[in-house]
Amino acid sequence: MSEFLGLGPNLMVIASLAFVFAGLVKGLVGFGLPLIGLSLMTIFVGVEKAMLLILWPAFLTNVWQALSGGNLQPLLKRLWPFLITAVVTLGLGTFILTKIQEGAADLVLGLLMVAYAVPMLLGLSLTLDERQETPVGVLAGLLNGFFSGLTGAYTVPGVMYLQALGLPRDAFIQAMGLLFLLSTIALGVSLGSYGLMTGREMIASLVLVVPALSGVWVGQKIRRRVSEAAFRKLIQLAILSLGIYLVPLGIWRLVQ
Repeated sequence: MSEFLGLGPNLMVIASLAFVFAGLVKGLVGFGLPLIGLSLMTIFVGVEKAMLLILWPAFLTNVWQALSGGNLQPLLKRLWPFLITAVVTLGLGTFILTKIQEGAADLVLGLLMVAYAVPMLLGLSLTLDERQETPVGVLAGLLNGFFSGLTGAYTVPGVMYLQALGLPRDAFIQAMGLLFLLSTIALGVSLGSYGLMTGREMIASLVLVVPALSGVWVGQKIRRRVSEAAFRKLIQLAILSLGIYLVPLGIWRLVQ
């Protein structure tokens, strides 16, 4: 069956372990599954095939996250300019992905994540008032969509924008779920429009939902034991860790 999925037995084991870990991080802090899954699997199958593998795990875990928390209607009312613009520019990022050297997007994304996380961990606090919320949200959405299409990761600068709104933990997690869900749908449409989507990888992606959801379940169990302050620190540490991971990965891909 693994050969039918186009990965082979060894790669399916590797992919399953990668998605358990990616799901664990997502369950713990609310994001990271596409970025971790994509970064790990790109080493073995290349970036375009890896982007296909993350689609079903990302979609179904984000449906779960976006619909859980009891804040759906107020979040949509408040965040719709940000969410719409995050979808609009994703196709542009995917188009550029097909044109630029592999590794460049990872390097830029990693540097942005490090540049954001370090000041936050040192005590800097970013907050937005009501007048700033919509214009900054539109800009953040445009940039987030572009980077989502370029890298397959939906975090920069969208998670930073949502964090600056000062949302309570459950609303923050659900808001990230909405962003990631819409971005996943747009990414799937964009990949299909550029002829990058094939049947076997999509079936493999569906199979990888099981390890991804298992990891999310464990991560959520751990998250419920963490205080609000510790949770926000975890968010910043997760962004920093992913940024530190992406910088050398991007450099390595550029020199290959």
